[in-house]
Amino acid sequence: GGPFDEAQMPLSAAAKANILRKYGLDKPLYVQYLLYMGNALRGDFGISFQSPDETVIQLIARTWPVSIQLGGLTVILAMGTGLALGTIAAVRQNTWVDYVVTTFATLGLTVPNFVVAIWLILIFAVQLRWLPVGGWGDDWRQMIMPVIALGLGPMGITARYTRSSLVDVIGADYIRTARAKGLNERMVLMRHAFKNALIPIITVLGPRIPDLITGTIFIETMFRVPGLGKFFVTSVTQRDYPMIMAVMLLIAAVWGFVYLLTDLLYTVIDPRIRLS
Repeated sequence: GGPFDEAQMPLSAAAKANILRKYGLDKPLYVQYLLYMGNALRGDFGISFQSPDETVIQLIARTWPVSIQLGGLTVILAMGTGLALGTIAAVRQNTWVDYVVTTFATLGLTVPNFVVAIWLILIFAVQLRWLPVGGWGDDWRQMIMPVIALGLGPMGITARYTRSSLVDVIGADYIRTARAKGLNERMVLMRHAFKNALIPIITVLGPRIPDLITGTIFIETMFRVPGLGKFFVTSVTQRDYPMIMAVMLLIAAVWGFVYLLTDLLYTVIDPRIRLS
């Protein structure tokens, strides 16, 4: 179907033909494609069907900063906490601390974020009434539950891979040599072990960043966050094709940039990659 196929309020044939002509949907598909690509190369992605007063670029400019803010806070929480927990678990491997961190990380990985969101709303918003149910920007407390619900999964992944990478590195010969030279444990861990364990961690964490900063469908919808993910859902349900295609191109561009940045970080962390 098309964006103007209304079942409950059908348009007359003449009115529908005029609308299709206005948006260029009456032309053959190959003509529509060539027109779209020509305009897109000039930064013109058309006008949103669901919001005719705004261009697609204006809608993205209005909604994406909210998603970037939510995703940025989530990245800081997930990466910082995950790295710390994974490091503690690796240093205290096979102790109760290790088991607690591993269990917590596994729960963060296996429980979907919308399930976590429901429990957070039930406990902290409905029962205890400590936090507002939803919204964004009016009160800093509105950020707490969305960031936690969105960040538990990436935090679990970060903790598990940090622990696994550090455990492998800590058992290496050069780490034993560094300890034999009399270096203190913190110096050995931060200067030698952690730096060499970063490459597999970055490999896993890099692709997570585009997912977080380009909008999250479930979290933004459940907490009424006016971000790109929530708007993308309404674009799909209303068949707003210009908005859908522009968002997909944006996501693809962000993915490409992050993968390029990840490859460049490899050469900064390990000079042997640059030399080879």
